[in-house]
Amino acid sequence: MNKQLLHDKIIQVLEEAHQSATAAALQAHDTATNKASVAENKYDTFGLEASYLAHGQAKRVAEYEAGLVAYKSLGAVSFSEGSLVELGALIQLEDEEGISQCLFLGPSAGGLKFNFEDTEITLITTSSPLGQALVGHCVGDEVEMKLSDQNKSYEIIAIY
Repeated sequence: MNKQLLHDKIIQVLEEAHQSATAAALQAHDTATNKASVAENKYDTFGLEASYLAHGQAKRVAEYEAGLVAYKSLGAVSFSEGSLVELGALIQLEDEEGISQCLFLGPSAGGLKFNFEDTEITLITTSSPLGQALVGHCVGDEVEMKLSDQNKSYEIIAIY
């Protein structure tokens, strides 16, 4: 697997998400500042709600901007046989039911999914429970964690 192409794809996906968030933030700002949003009485909260939405969208844009900077500074990290999971690792996991998944351990944007070379990849961070559980393990290790009320077990199949 070409990690540089994967890194470029992650940057592309984050840039697209940033553009979408920017458009949503601009639309929310326009709605919040529109004359039609001015409250007609004390029970009319449309303008206030629109301003809260605009603020949230602006925070989202800032998070994507910070994520882009973090991923660009991370670069494409290569892993060899025997490497431990750390930031920049693409990890292939298999659960106890034989279901496989690919996760990229990155600095931000946890939960974002995209396709690369006919494989769905999910970005995770070290602040997620699964990300925390995977750090420091190698191929062949089994990682157990509790999700809701049940224990879940994953085997690390490959690290790229």
